[in-house]
Amino acid sequence: MLFLTIVLLGAIVLAILFLIPGFTFPIKDRQGHDIPGGIASLEKVNLGGQEQWILIRGIDITKPVILFLHGGPGTSNMCLLRKYTDELEKHFIVTTWDQRGAGKSYKAINPHSSMTIDRFVLDTGELTQLLCHRFDRQKIFLVGHSWGSLIGILSIQKYPDLYHAYIGIGQIVNMQENEQISYDWTLAQATKAEDKRAIRTLTEIGTPPYTVDGQKKMMTQRRLLGKYGGELYGSSNGAFPLIFSSLISATEYTLLDKVYFFKGIFASNHLLWQELLTINLKKQELSFKVPVYFALGRYDYEAPSIIAEQYFQIIEAPKKEIIWFENSAHFANIEENEKFDYLLTNRILPTIALV
Repeated sequence: MLFLTIVLLGAIVLAILFLIPGFTFPIKDRQGHDIPGGIASLEKVNLGGQEQWILIRGIDITKPVILFLHGGPGTSNMCLLRKYTDELEKHFIVTTWDQRGAGKSYKAINPHSSMTIDRFVLDTGELTQLLCHRFDRQKIFLVGHSWGSLIGILSIQKYPDLYHAYIGIGQIVNMQENEQISYDWTLAQATKAEDKRAIRTLTEIGTPPYTVDGQKKMMTQRRLLGKYGGELYGSSNGAFPLIFSSLISATEYTLLDKVYFFKGIFASNHLLWQELLTINLKKQELSFKVPVYFALGRYDYEAPSIIAEQYFQIIEAPKKEIIWFENSAHFANIEENEKFDYLLTNRILPTIALV
């Protein structure tokens, strides 16, 4: 009877947890009062015929709009960014979006035929226009991280009139070159550390690109990359603990959303990885009509910053600038959060004629 009672209570608690809806806390002043004119909204939007989720937060709806494109494919950063955007919410209407197949938008992974790079660019354009209409803007700011930086570059090419400026973090340029440099660096670090187990593992999976068991081999290499600080500077555990802790504590995600978070990473990578490996931005249009800023971690070997720097040298834009984050790897906006906030609020925002 005791066992059955425990099982029943456990089932009830689990059912209750699944039924608790996601929510975002209202924005309040230091006295705990709601700030008039602010916004804190977790909501569904229809993009490309599919329901997808966005989080919008800011203390003043008259401020400029900024949209963050997460990495992956499929790795939502709604929960992670929520912990690091308090300062930005004073200067922008901060919008984070779970792309189709990611996190709260996991169900939008169907049909699988819609999981193409072109479709993500179209979704970005639709969401941008929706935000412009809602907040009565002609343009917004766009930030892309990792996979999102690819979508960001392609979006400012396709919709240049919709963006004040683009900021790329962990900028992706050439995926095959990206993977080769990342692998070589990881193997070099393992060799330097005389880590025989890591050397053996890397030798067994071989050099990229991977055509057989590609996702499994890529994940193995990323795990060892994280061990040597090429994902999160100074960390031997990579970014996973940081991401996981933010996910567990996130009120914006239901328990089911948290399950979908992990499903979305694996499923999205499976569906998009081969197309991603064909990408080489150096062979595409190199002239932009939008100011371009790259926020690069000096020790980023997940999307090696050396490739982004080479790409930066050959592009043309009304204004372009590299900002180096000397104590960061792949998550410069998180690892040096204050510096990133200052970049946006004190260096980029004042140079833009807002419309």
